[in-house]
Amino acid sequence: MAKGSMPVLVGVGQFMSEWDGSEGAEGAPSPLSLAVEASKAALADAGISGSDIDTVTFVRIFEDSVRNAPHPHGHNTNLPGTLARDIGATPERLIYSDVGGQSPQALANEMAARIHAGEVEIALVAGSEANRASKGARKNKVEIKWADSSDADYEDRGLGGQMISREEIKHGLVAPAYFYALFENAIAAREGRGRSGQRAAMAALFQPFTEVAANNPYAQFPEARTEEFLATPSPKNYEFADPFLKWHIAQDAVNQGAAFIIMSEDKADELGVDADKRVYLHGAGEAGDDLISLRPKLDGSWAMEQAIHRALKQADKTPGGISHFDLYSCFPCAVFSSAAVLGIDPETDDRPLTLTGGLPFFGGPGNNYSMHGIAEMAAKLREEAGSFGLVLANGGWMTKEAVGVWSTTRPDVFKPVEKAAKPTEQVELDPAPEGGTVETYTVVHGREGPAHGVIFGRTDAGKRFIAVAEPAALKQLREDASPVGARVTTTTEGEVTSFRFA
Repeated sequence: MAKGSMPVLVGVGQFMSEWDGSEGAEGAPSPLSLAVEASKAALADAGISGSDIDTVTFVRIFEDSVRNAPHPHGHNTNLPGTLARDIGATPERLIYSDVGGQSPQALANEMAARIHAGEVEIALVAGSEANRASKGARKNKVEIKWADSSDADYEDRGLGGQMISREEIKHGLVAPAYFYALFENAIAAREGRGRSGQRAAMAALFQPFTEVAANNPYAQFPEARTEEFLATPSPKNYEFADPFLKWHIAQDAVNQGAAFIIMSEDKADELGVDADKRVYLHGAGEAGDDLISLRPKLDGSWAMEQAIHRALKQADKTPGGISHFDLYSCFPCAVFSSAAVLGIDPETDDRPLTLTGGLPFFGGPGNNYSMHGIAEMAAKLREEAGSFGLVLANGGWMTKEAVGVWSTTRPDVFKPVEKAAKPTEQVELDPAPEGGTVETYTVVHGREGPAHGVIFGRTDAGKRFIAVAEPAALKQLREDASPVGARVTTTTEGEVTSFRFA
């Protein structure tokens, strides 16, 4: 393998299945089958065979991303090995990624750097989720079998670092939507908006995403939706965690797979890969952030800022020089945050912020969503040769970020991704505060309505605290006006602080 060879993306593939168990077991997909179909499409796109591949990487699936999670349909204990087997590959190395939606772009950055270093020649990166099939099988009492394995050795990168603290868990912050709601309400307060105002803003942001999804053959929920529908609570768009309604949130009930192939330019020449298939990585940036309760900034993302700026700098581009975007869109605040870093006003900038339709409408296939973003980006750039596109992949609660700037234009030199940026500033937590002011908040809804309120607050000394709402405070949190800035008094018992409005 030649050291210093230019890496180039040469093939992409996607696959989607509507199977939900309602008509029996026939045709049921699995994470493996979805990834196999997408990988075969990527191989065909590149015009190569599985036997050419020397590295296979599989993005970690849901069931393997949570410690001790059940495998209701059986456990595939070697997804990269079984994928290689089923596409006729006998690679030198197999990798099962760690947890996080940053993985597809981060793996593209890594494989490109390893190709340039002479460690890898042809890499297939693939992933999938079959949550729709799993939920449908259980609902309809249909037996499907996912158990499989391979004797091939593989590198298992595990679950990665902890993204949630004991203090956060003790106060009921246990789901992604709850964390993102804290960001969303911090943004709303900064903009002077209450709940209904933020829902209108989120609806205006996401309505164009629904139009993109409606025209994407790989979208799981391809339906154009109105701003009114997106902004208004209803049985089909119910309240989940203020200010979010159902369709403001990534939808994981999907059967989707995607893959890409990246190789050395020398190997592409040797294998006769068409020049019009080639897409180059001009810039890459990565960053990681602290636990949310320790971050100084809550109305945006420091990690996004670092990763985006690093990628643009490496590519020698400004945001104005980027024609196409696929910005991670698990919740509106993720898009608001990345758009702010890029200096984009979604209301006035005519460049679409998604190529897929976004995680609520295209679908949110776990850690693998941005693989679809990369696939769509490659297709778009091939259509508009010479233009540049930016993919932002996000993991955790704006915790792990990976960015790529892509183009069919060949760069003069390849620059490997730098080591991920890490924060140097933290907020100090007060475990037993004596009151303060509300910094941000959310209300979690159950089947019977508002069930749990939680705030991040600041003491007069500037320390942060987490507190849950007493009944009267929960009622006030449900008023339309934002409570951010209001004074509260607190009581701490054991490890849990509760609050009431002063």
